[in-house]
Amino acid sequence: MKQIAAILILLLSTVTIWAQQSFHRSLKLMGSGFQVTVVVKDSAEANRVINLAVDEITRIEKLISSWNPNSETSEINSNAGIKPVKVSQELFSLIERAKKISGLTDGAFDISYASMDKIWRFDGSMKRMPSKEEIKSSVAKVGFQNIILDAEHSSVFLKEKGMKIGFGAIGKGYAADQAKALLQKNNVQAGIINASGDMNTWGRQPNGEEWTVAITNPLNKTKAAAILPITNGAVVTSGNYEKFVQFNGTRYSHIIDPRTGYPATGILSVTVFAPKAELADALATSVFVMGIEIGLNRINQLPKIECIIIDEKGKVITSDNIEIDRI
Repeated sequence: MKQIAAILILLLSTVTIWAQQSFHRSLKLMGSGFQVTVVVKDSAEANRVINLAVDEITRIEKLISSWNPNSETSEINSNAGIKPVKVSQELFSLIERAKKISGLTDGAFDISYASMDKIWRFDGSMKRMPSKEEIKSSVAKVGFQNIILDAEHSSVFLKEKGMKIGFGAIGKGYAADQAKALLQKNNVQAGIINASGDMNTWGRQPNGEEWTVAITNPLNKTKAAAILPITNGAVVTSGNYEKFVQFNGTRYSHIIDPRTGYPATGILSVTVFAPKAELADALATSVFVMGIEIGLNRINQLPKIECIIIDEKGKVITSDNIEIDRI
């Protein structure tokens, strides 16, 4: 349902003090570009701890991948409408949290979005708007209420045959959180996990300054719309300015409302700041779907969560308690 737009630019310092340096490695994981940044004493230590992060992200991919026929997620999907599937406590807890976010967002976020028929194409090949009947039918099997969890037996059951769950809108954020936690346990005092735009930070740069992110202006990708410091938390941006279709003067995003089957409209990008990337990931998608007014209202009710929206005219709108340096 969602592909994270790579619109966050890290402004990384190369200054070193206290014998600490910033080391980076870019690679492809979970089908996306990742960058792991750590602040440690030397390259040998950097390689050791970055390898730990890579192994952890790879482990999570094997757990949640719906493409791997041997994953627990694939087993849940293949038994939809047939029987419950006993899963690890880790996957059970992830699905349980996802259902809670679905309730919080009135279904704007829903991991059963994977059940949707792919009637929208954003590769330039669509020549007509799908009919109302086609759109309604495309989400007939979507519904987080039909994900049945049994905590006593750690089992997951999809009530309807043909139902599927997927973690495209939350998985990379979860992986970033877990990699960060593992590095912290290994005494890495500062760093960034950038999971294709799902970023989780901790500590500070080697010169003692905060990490800084720049949010790209979707109407002019060579310029930043805002610059913000981030010390210990996550920031995720979801954007539609690269993948969309246009019919009758309306621009339809590749981010689709799982409740209706219609793509989101009116917003170019949503950036969410939260303590964890998993939550920021899910909420960025949700705000896109809910729209500016409802989305901001929901964000303003949540502690330690902030949001920046850029609408289709390029206007920057923020939640109540965030201050940004505009360019």
